[in-house]
Amino acid sequence: MQPDNNRPSLIRRIAGKEIGLFFASPVAYLFLACFAAVSLFVFFWGESFFARNIADVRPLFEWMPLLLIFLCSALTMRLWSEERRSGTLEHILTQPAPLWQFVAGKFVACLALLAIALLITLPLPVTVSLIGELDWGPVWAGYLATFLLGGAYLSIGLFVSARAGNQIVSLIVAAALCGFFYLLGAPLVTELFGNRVAEWLHWLGTGSRFDAITRGVIDLRDLYYYLSLVAVFLSLNTLMLERERWAGGDRDNRNRWRAITALLVANALGANLWLGQIHSLRVDATRGDLYSISPATRSNLAQLEEPLLIRGYFSRKTHPLLAPLVPQLQDLLREYEVAGEGRVRVEFVDPVREPELEKEANQKYGIEPVPFQVADRYQSSIVSSYFDVLVQYGDEHRVLGFRDLIEIKADSETDVDVQLRNPEYDLTSAIKKVLHGYRAGGNLFDTVEGELKFTAYVSADDQLPKQLADFRQTVREVAETFQNSAGDRLSVEFVDPEAGGGQVAEQIAADYGFQPMAAGLLGRPFYFYLTLARGDRVVQISLDDLQKQGLERNFESAIKRFASGFTKTVAMVAPEQNVGRGQHFRSGPRFSQLEQLLGAELNVEREDIGDGRVSGNADILLLLSPRNLDEKQLFAVDQFLMKGGTVIAATSPYSADLSNRSLSLSPVDSGLDKWLEHMGLKVEDKLVLDPRNSAFPVPVTRNVGGFQLQELRMLDYPYFVDVRGEGLNADNPISANLPQATMSWASPISVDKKKSAEREITELLKSSGGAWLSSSTDVMPQLVNGSVSTFEPQGETGSRLLGAISAGRFDSYFADRESPLLADAEQSGEAEEGGESGETDGGAELETLPSLISRSPESARIILFSSNDFLRDQVIGMAGSAVGSEYRNTLQLVANSVDWALEDAGLLSIRSRSHFNRTLPPLDHSAQLFWEYLNYICALLALGLVALVQQLRKRARRRQYRQLLAN
Repeated sequence: MQPDNNRPSLIRRIAGKEIGLFFASPVAYLFLACFAAVSLFVFFWGESFFARNIADVRPLFEWMPLLLIFLCSALTMRLWSEERRSGTLEHILTQPAPLWQFVAGKFVACLALLAIALLITLPLPVTVSLIGELDWGPVWAGYLATFLLGGAYLSIGLFVSARAGNQIVSLIVAAALCGFFYLLGAPLVTELFGNRVAEWLHWLGTGSRFDAITRGVIDLRDLYYYLSLVAVFLSLNTLMLERERWAGGDRDNRNRWRAITALLVANALGANLWLGQIHSLRVDATRGDLYSISPATRSNLAQLEEPLLIRGYFSRKTHPLLAPLVPQLQDLLREYEVAGEGRVRVEFVDPVREPELEKEANQKYGIEPVPFQVADRYQSSIVSSYFDVLVQYGDEHRVLGFRDLIEIKADSETDVDVQLRNPEYDLTSAIKKVLHGYRAGGNLFDTVEGELKFTAYVSADDQLPKQLADFRQTVREVAETFQNSAGDRLSVEFVDPEAGGGQVAEQIAADYGFQPMAAGLLGRPFYFYLTLARGDRVVQISLDDLQKQGLERNFESAIKRFASGFTKTVAMVAPEQNVGRGQHFRSGPRFSQLEQLLGAELNVEREDIGDGRVSGNADILLLLSPRNLDEKQLFAVDQFLMKGGTVIAATSPYSADLSNRSLSLSPVDSGLDKWLEHMGLKVEDKLVLDPRNSAFPVPVTRNVGGFQLQELRMLDYPYFVDVRGEGLNADNPISANLPQATMSWASPISVDKKKSAEREITELLKSSGGAWLSSSTDVMPQLVNGSVSTFEPQGETGSRLLGAISAGRFDSYFADRESPLLADAEQSGEAEEGGESGETDGGAELETLPSLISRSPESARIILFSSNDFLRDQVIGMAGSAVGSEYRNTLQLVANSVDWALEDAGLLSIRSRSHFNRTLPPLDHSAQLFWEYLNYICALLALGLVALVQQLRKRARRRQYRQLLAN
């Protein structure tokens, strides 16, 4: 028996011998070349890397479990079988060294060969990172998973080889046994069973655990599973050899080895079962921790004062594409239970097996089964199944169905990939919504931090119109009512701005832009402004309704702006969806996808600003493709900004018409141009074209035999500016986590530095440096001699600003002009003068106050995007068809803007966590061929490098032998 200190040396010598024998034949290089060729072919052709348009290397790893079955079986088929055939196995069995060292040496040699095979594929992710923005976390996790899975298959192959006397038999049996472990967790098998059995099979299968790691989640349970497989089969390998060594006798030693192996197998199985109950020992290797509970979620869970129930309704039999998502979602829900620290209870229910819970789900929560068409090799059928999550807090609840949770990517009609879209965002949004709804039923001031101060800047009664003099008392009553419910958290003060020489009037004019009001042409000026403040933040209480109920509603809306735990309101102004009649009827732009995304956690209300006012409960004003805004509508936008609000505008001088398979661009008048110029921003009357652009299905006109035919083609379209990398502001949370955005038919934004001197300008989106401008509205590509005409750069090229934020104090566009509302009041007064009443001096009935705020507070902000169409449903749908999945980046851009304006950093940090987002930059066919052939060349160079290293090792061994012979 060799001493212990020689054991590593023996393992190393055996490993070196096996590696040398492997590379002694040209078959080794042919073998590695075939593995590299198959891997690259699957990546570029089988999975259509460039057609997928996603900057990742998951297609490389998706086929690895199958490739490794044959690779590892081929590597191990001769290791023990050849020893047995050549008769050298008897020599090994008679050696005084422990047999496990020989087993370990051969296993290490196989691992080294596997590592060499994987290193040959390493140039592939390197080139992907050069093309696009690659997240390296899942790449390294994928290589780790491949190495561990390969190690498990190698141990199985060594065990089979030790039992087989023929290499071919060893290859077939090893491939079959490895395939058995792979199929255990495959959908082909799991869909035959219910969720419980399918979950067990999922965790027993080598392929299903492999998929979990390649997503970027390195779980201790998965690592131990592979290591336990290695330990078990290497132990069985050693036991088989020990049985042959002691075949002639020494029954005690044979029994001892059997007991040791049985204990090892039992402990490996037991440890796997025990670790299966632990869900927190894992590392999220993805950029941004896509699969981990974020601090924002933990912050929301920490606000829970009562138990929160999260119940998953999952049917035993469901659609095969949804079945693998069930354990993923269950794992995430368990993470919520752990993060809740006793405040969250998680349950999983199969409604079909629990009729009472199914009845409750149907009647109380409106959860209904969804019919799915499923098919197997024998028949197709319709299965009604559940895939829903209930979030309940107190008497508030929210249900997430499968349409809320999944994202579908379709490379073709038969190649469909379904994944969880962004489950943490969806779940946290639901939790936040029920938490807010529950709090809304309690004391409003319980959600307000700090003290609020209500100040009424109201003139004396003798200066007010009669109606406002009476309304002043209503204001006092309402304020005192809120003060009583707030205790010492609300102070109330009435101030006459003109008292004491008018110093307060001057101060509020300078600070807030409050100017004297007038009820009519001959009415005396007066003040009637209501504010709510906390520290430096001041919110004006809207007076769009001079009734007690309207005042209470607006007062409450103002308080909610300082509160946490209440759903905010986005007032959306967009063109009517249907315009025109008869033969000229056409559908206007629709923004339902944006409404749906924002409506997940916000109140989105269509706003009519034709009366010159924005609703008092609006927190954000969103202008989408505004058209022909008149003076009153512009006044509403202006005064909303003057009150310290945030205006998000998507506007440009052009808009596209995509109806009837045609594409045309026409000038439009938004009515915002002069107002934006007054605020220091200008959207130029030109279009930006960029050589770095997104593919888009464009209608192309083709002349066939004198007939004009139109067809859709995927073209690189310079009017669709692909903003990514340096074009996205990495320092602003709106765009920092956004991988890419497509701006369609966008115009350049210019900033007047003189007018914006008092404000902070933040550039959000910029085109590439090769962009140029055009004023032509002929944007339809044409076929010339059978080929598509290209758009050649004209004039000066350079980066163009496409999205910006202007924040700070603004001067009203109407500061030196007459208020449109006052003009209406004057016309109304003139009409009444001609009547019988003859009332002047403000005696007429007032419905609202024709107030004018001349200057905004510091909290006012304008977020401007220079495109009318980049948020339209039709454009979003076409962009999705170009990438083969749901396209949400531009929607997320606006949603991030809303969250940033509402100072909701929590959801903003989670929102951009979604799959299928890191797209490739546009590449023409020649560029795609270049990168593909470059990888083939790199694989050949890697093989050449391996051959060179082996030649150098051979020469080094020869020199050693010569030195030994010389001595």
